[in-house]
Amino acid sequence: MLCAGRLGGLGSRAAPLWPGRAGSRGLGARIRARGVSTSWFPVGAAFNVKPQGRRLDLFGERRGLFGVPELSAPEGFRVAQENALRKADLLVERVCSVAPGPQTVLIFDELSDSLCRVADLADFVKIAHPEPAFREAAEEACTSIGTAVEKLNTNVELYRSLQKLLADKKLVDSLDPETRRVAELFMFDFEISGIHLDKEKRKRAVDLNVKILDLSNTFLMGTNFPNKIEKHLLPEHIRQNFVVAGNHVIVDGLHAESPDDLVREAAYKIFLYPNAGQLRCLEELLSNRDLLAKLVGYSTYSHRALQGTIAQSPETVMQFLEKLSEKLSERTIRDFEMIRGMKMKLNPQNSELMPWDPPYYSGVIRAERYNIEPSLYCPFFSLGACMEGLNTLFGRLLGITLYAEQPAKGEVWCEGVRKLAVVHESEGLLGYIYCDFFQRAGKPHQDCHFTIRGGRLKEDGDYQLPVVVLMLNLPHPSRNLPTLLTPGMMENLFHEMGHAMHSMLGRTRYQHVTGTRCPTDFAEVPSILMEYFANDHRVVSQFARHYQTGQSLPKNMVSRLCESKKVGAAADMQLQVFYAALDQIYHGKHPLTASTTDILRETQEKFYGLPYVPNTAWQLRFSHLVGYGAKYYSYLMSRAVASMVWKECFRRDPFNRTAGERYRREMLAHGGGKEPMLMVQGMLQKCPSIDDFVSALVSDLDPDFETFLMDSE
Repeated sequence: MLCAGRLGGLGSRAAPLWPGRAGSRGLGARIRARGVSTSWFPVGAAFNVKPQGRRLDLFGERRGLFGVPELSAPEGFRVAQENALRKADLLVERVCSVAPGPQTVLIFDELSDSLCRVADLADFVKIAHPEPAFREAAEEACTSIGTAVEKLNTNVELYRSLQKLLADKKLVDSLDPETRRVAELFMFDFEISGIHLDKEKRKRAVDLNVKILDLSNTFLMGTNFPNKIEKHLLPEHIRQNFVVAGNHVIVDGLHAESPDDLVREAAYKIFLYPNAGQLRCLEELLSNRDLLAKLVGYSTYSHRALQGTIAQSPETVMQFLEKLSEKLSERTIRDFEMIRGMKMKLNPQNSELMPWDPPYYSGVIRAERYNIEPSLYCPFFSLGACMEGLNTLFGRLLGITLYAEQPAKGEVWCEGVRKLAVVHESEGLLGYIYCDFFQRAGKPHQDCHFTIRGGRLKEDGDYQLPVVVLMLNLPHPSRNLPTLLTPGMMENLFHEMGHAMHSMLGRTRYQHVTGTRCPTDFAEVPSILMEYFANDHRVVSQFARHYQTGQSLPKNMVSRLCESKKVGAAADMQLQVFYAALDQIYHGKHPLTASTTDILRETQEKFYGLPYVPNTAWQLRFSHLVGYGAKYYSYLMSRAVASMVWKECFRRDPFNRTAGERYRREMLAHGGGKEPMLMVQGMLQKCPSIDDFVSALVSDLDPDFETFLMDSE
């Protein structure tokens, strides 16, 4: 696809760098440094107070969303998209007339950028803006740009201009590695759309792509759709835990944290009861994906999806999952025995362990063993303190400071949004992060990162600064109380900030591979690595202070919190292995050997251990099959890489500047412009094997002896 943003939610492609240059430092030397602004102010204070509004700008000119002049009103989206499409037409003419060479790739990237700058921004606005008129205008812009991208992906003349370059071995050999990789990525995106096929097959590929998109949207909506049951079928004391509408009880989730076994059982059986329409939709989606993969030259959809990833092939993924499952087996059995023991203690009449039990009883065991009541921790984790903690960490590791900056009138979509300038000690301004952290009506309940504008080196030698949004759902501060985070919220904040730093520091020449635009099983590495920092007492002790007394969070409370996460962790990881294996089988050889529900049952028995519950179809709620089709394993593989990086480079000293610079140079700086395994090798100074990945994940489950020493003091 020409527009990188069309391919991933968090932004999931990638980018490289000049050979022999020190990551983005090499690039930084070629562009003008951005100076320090006198309008910046400390980041911590910006998040612990309610915004006071913009008294001085009441009658000022509106600058438009993200500073884009056209977007001061919803109608501006039409202007922005028309401008982008006009520019795209000119760039298509230009690239088709220019002689093949490095300029071809630069024009392709500028073409991609002109479309992505509207589409990526609109993708965010259509789900996050509180005003319906803006959301609707953004939705129309997405559709318009999407249609244009589909046409470009089937433009044979455009395809041939790139093909001429890549067919000339002498020319290809003269390209620097980053330019060559970007050219190959553009070609890959063309060919998975079927442009290299004859006219009839090309039309078939376009039709399949459209059908897959429609089926994906339908399936995604169905994964969240509530189920209902006649209320007389449920006892009164169970019924009152759900929404009652007329003669029916509405069940909209699993109620996994309910202390009542019967409530969890009822929710599980009702919410997961198979819907015939959703079942057909999934079967059609999987079948059409397989047809498209075969049409464009792959034996399965999984083979197509895993091209260019760390894993490279479904065979490697299954080897990884099977080895991990084998290593987890005894630990998982011990976890289930422990959880079963707690269930027997609390509910002796019904002690059989069922799939709806582990989340609740694991939580009970954690609370009983480690005394980790969130209310004990929240006063130490004010949002401002956590932001200062991130600021300290980035300063010591990477020489980066986060400054709050007052946005112009109309620049943000909601009063509570904060704007951060990301500034390097010698390179100056690197980009902007808009922090949409607070709850509001209609806001999606998800923590995520959006690329609004990718970084790239422009023709005039200036660098187009990246712009991203981080979206969380935190409580608002009040006059007397700052926003207080639970430990889980704090960890999520660190995770999402890992994505943001990847976007800021993936300073590639081409926006098509900037920041998080990299293979999915690498894209989560920087964010998961930040979770290790968030769980290290040396890092936490730098910022965790009681918001009233200033008292530091005791070290043993940090360690207890970390150890509590290991309760039931093997069973949790085994569940992820099951999900990942199911995803691979669904996207493997077709026709499938059985129904999706029978495959679910067989895979659950092999990879999980708890019994399948008749008349349930969990796969119909598996929303990740849309965005992470054939790639769900990525969470596990990214965690394995992050674990290895932590242990090799940061566990001894989480503030080691030399290790931080190496991390930037070897992993963050390249975005998706370098093969992911080469980045991992550069960081670890070795080529990790599947066994290394498995060992890293399993060793994270081992108890930390230091915790026991501290608790005994």
